[in-house]
Amino acid sequence: MLDKLIEVATADAYNESEQVSEFFTLIEDNLVVPFTTRVLGQVVTGVDLTESDQIVAICMLGNTAQAIPILDLPIPTPLPEGAEWIAASRRWCGS
Repeated sequence: MLDKLIEVATADAYNESEQVSEFFTLIEDNLVVPFTTRVLGQVVTGVDLTESDQIVAICMLGNTAQAIPILDLPIPTPLPEGAEWIAASRRWCGS
């Protein structure tokens, strides 16, 4: 299944930057937020793409926001809807 998602995400992308952008778009469009993760009980409220082409989760604890690389983000069980795109991104990156 993940290989098929990787194929979808990279089909029309011509370089690594475009592929990361496609994964970001698919994660942003499909990941249902908010959900709570194990990083100090923070709530994931969205995703963003940094200037260095890194997909990050925007996590909130109270009024404090923190960007955590999506590759390092602990995903809770049960999985939030759309988490398969994070898993596909991780496999594509070799993580």
